[in-house]
This record gives sequence, structure tokens and C-alpha cells, in this order.
Amino acid sequence: MWNPAVYLAYADHRARPFYDLLARVGAPAPRRIADLGCGPGNLTADLATRWPEAVIEAWDSSAEMVAAARERGVDARVGDVRDWAPASDTDVVISNATLHWVPEHPDLLVRWAARLGAGAWIAVQVPGNFDAPSHTAVQELAHRPQWAELLRDLPFDAPEVVRTPVGYAGLLSDAGCAVDAWETTYVHDLTGEDPVLEWIHGTALRPVRSRLSDEQWQRFRDELAPVLAAAYPRRADGTTFFPFRRIFVVARVR
Repeated sequence: MWNPAVYLAYADHRARPFYDLLARVGAPAPRRIADLGCGPGNLTADLATRWPEAVIEAWDSSAEMVAAARERGVDARVGDVRDWAPASDTDVVISNATLHWVPEHPDLLVRWAARLGAGAWIAVQVPGNFDAPSHTAVQELAHRPQWAELLRDLPFDAPEVVRTPVGYAGLLSDAGCAVDAWETTYVHDLTGEDPVLEWIHGTALRPVRSRLSDEQWQRFRDELAPVLAAAYPRRADGTTFFPFRRIFVVARVR
């Protein structure tokens, strides 16, 4: 289950890649924009500010996230991106930090490119930090004897699900698009007692939390916290630097 409040705890940090992605979309006056994986709608609302004449179509697989988006006035709906297809007037498709949850998303990108009209834009951002300590520590702990029975078969994010910028560039170039692809490592300046633990609580740790009782969850957090603290030490000024690699691709259908 997605928790909008937990996800929004680091809203400013999570928003920056969205704006960096959006800055490379050159659509002057799109008729319809699809935001696939809209989350709590805090960023979707900005699409209407930039393109006030466009119809905004917002999807998310989480009912909790969709409810939070609707509270913000976003006309969101619950839906799986696998089932989405562009309407004939769709000019921009945006998916920010969503498609890494969908192993077959390269096929979706090719399918969308084939169904969009010439001049339409596809803009995607996915995390590329699955081999970072923030993620490997969770997987290693989940496979220890005290947790293995409960967590062994969890579908942890796999690095191979996400392609390199070159991989996405080739995929969408072959699909008939002009492509701009790149990667950026953001160094987030976090504060708090266990800031990296709190960050991944809203994302990477969701599958773990769903399997554990409240008491088990607290024990898992207590075992994970010192591992993350060692990997991401707190500085003398009380801040913690958290490097986070992200992959971007912006494609324009020819």
C-alpha cells in the first residue's frame, strides 16, 4: 500500500527530477497530457499550470494515491499503466518514477510510440540506484535467517529492469523517435535521525512493510537503521548526503 503522507515527506527532493524532465519537453500547446503514475497529484497539478488549455489525464495504480490526488483537484483514476492506451489527441505522455515497477515497460514505450501521432512527446524518469547501499542493505537483511521465511520471495527492484540511457535511446530511436536521454546523480542533503531509512520507507521498503506485523516491522527497521547509518554517515553539521542516480529519456515521435 502506498502512503501519500510518507511519500511526500521528501516532496522537494522527489520533485526536482520531475521538473528536470519536464524542462526538456518542447510541446507548445498540447491538447491532452497523460501523467502515468501521478502519485498524490502534487506534480500533476503543475502540468495544468504550464499548459492550462490541455486536458490532463492522470493514472495511478494506488487507490490511496489517487484519493490524495483528487483532494488536490486532480481528475485522477485508478489504473494499471499496462492497460493504458493513448487517446487520439494525446500529445504528451509523462511517467515520473513509475515504470521501474513494471518489468515490461520497454514494450510499453514502443507501443505508445507506435500509437501516438507525429510530434507527440514521451517523457520518462526512473531511478537507477538499485545497486546502491540503500537498496542492497534491504535485500541482504531480508534474506537473513530471521527474515527469510517472511520475505524471501518479495519482488525487490532488480537492476536489470531499468535500462541505461543508451539502452532507452536505442529502443525509442528504433521505434521512430528523436531521443534525448541522460542520467543524473542528485546528492540529497537530508536531516533527521535516520533520514535514508525514512526516505526508502515510502518507496523501496513498501513490499517489506506489507508482509510484517507492526512489531516485526519495528524490529526490521531497528536492524536496518545502523547499516544505513554506516553507509550514509551523518556529517558534523547534522546533515546526511544521499546520492541518488536517476535516468531520463525524452522522445519525440517523428
